[in-house]
Amino acid sequence: MEPEVALVTAGVEYDVLGIGYDDISADDRAAVTALHPRPDFKKRILAAFTEGIAPKPDTAFGNVKADVLEHFVPGYERGDFVETIQNSAWPE
Repeated sequence: MEPEVALVTAGVEYDVLGIGYDDISADDRAAVTALHPRPDFKKRILAAFTEGIAPKPDTAFGNVKADVLEHFVPGYERGDFVETIQNSAWPE
């Protein structure tokens, strides 16, 4: 993965999913969110995803790797993207 792509991926994982939330101090999070507020972020990002995907639902047909694991690994349970966002450590 190119460094720029890795950086964007890490940013999305942190900002949208809350992955690594505790790796950044509360003071640093507060400084960033003071400059870039997150009003109703979880609800708005999920609405944006829905708006983008709803007109072309066939493009949302499963993730290939999750489909494979679901079929061939007993007991595998796919993660829920919406639950991950809604339950992330971010308050908004």
